Amino acid sequence: MMEPFTYARAADVQDALKRFGERTALLAGGTELLNWMRLGIEQPAHIVDISRLQDLKGIESIPGGSGLRIGALATLNEVALHPRVANDFPALSDACLKAASAQLRNLASIGGNLLQRTRCPYFRSDEVLPCNRRAPGSGCAARHGINEKHAIFGWTDDCVAVQPSDPAVALSALEADIVIESPRGTRRVSAADFHTLPADDHGIRKHNVMDDDELITSIELPCAMPNSAYLKVRERESYEFAIASAAVGLELDGGVIRKARIALGSVAMRPWRLSGAERNLQGLAVASPEARRAVEQEFAAARALSHNAYKIVIARNAAWRALQWAAQRAEGGAA
Repeated sequence: MMEPFTYARAADVQDALKRFGERTALLAGGTELLNWMRLGIEQPAHIVDISRLQDLKGIESIPGGSGLRIGALATLNEVALHPRVANDFPALSDACLKAASAQLRNLASIGGNLLQRTRCPYFRSDEVLPCNRRAPGSGCAARHGINEKHAIFGWTDDCVAVQPSDPAVALSALEADIVIESPRGTRRVSAADFHTLPADDHGIRKHNVMDDDELITSIELPCAMPNSAYLKVRERESYEFAIASAAVGLELDGGVIRKARIALGSVAMRPWRLSGAERNLQGLAVASPEARRAVEQEFAAARALSHNAYKIVIARNAAWRALQWAAQRAEGGAA
């Protein structure tokens, strides 16, 4: 049951920052916050509404290059359907269109989507079950329980959950920066480093690197990457979270890879970059057996839980297929 709370509407970003205090939550699209409150994951005493702040909206070019700045309050559908995003950053457009339902995408903000928490059923249970992220020290029921959709990379005995955001995976592969504001000023965090792993010093209750008095103001994509794609494997094509996903961004010289960026989704508590494959793919023909081996070798480090070994095969195939789709875009093919 929800506890009573106060409500205030921020006049601007600085006003929102001034209103931060103990047990304060920001309201943007609200699609996650309301779930957290309903489940008892969060019980804020104060809610600050930032949904109408115009300086957090909009999508615009970054002067002096091919980069793009996306306001944190831009909705997923606004991002997905924006001509610059669709043409220059198709992996992000793909990811936004595959996130949630059409109705939710009209409301959910891209900044809020990055802040969503794990879909682990033990974390989101109506009753408090053993979950170190929900009740520190209580254990991880998923470690030897229901874990068929859980992590194959970066997990520890304390937590085997995964991060569910689709846009986060694309933003990692596109080497985006998350712009964060606080009373101390502005800082930028790479999308690849924004979410935390269970072994990180931030602690298992942290889902990302943000402090309690910070908010996301925008996402910056440094340069166009039209040869990119996002592939999501899920149990049904309609509204469903990924079993595994992959985002790929390529720079090509003909059919040869000059630079590759590959991120996997729903396999760890943050988008999982295949950094070894990225290095080894340089100079290889995109459809060559050597390129496929470079991708597949990364999965030797995957660690299956008791019920999710199948995810290793799905994630490996998704990475390879997304690489081929990204290359097809260079040839003018449809992904």
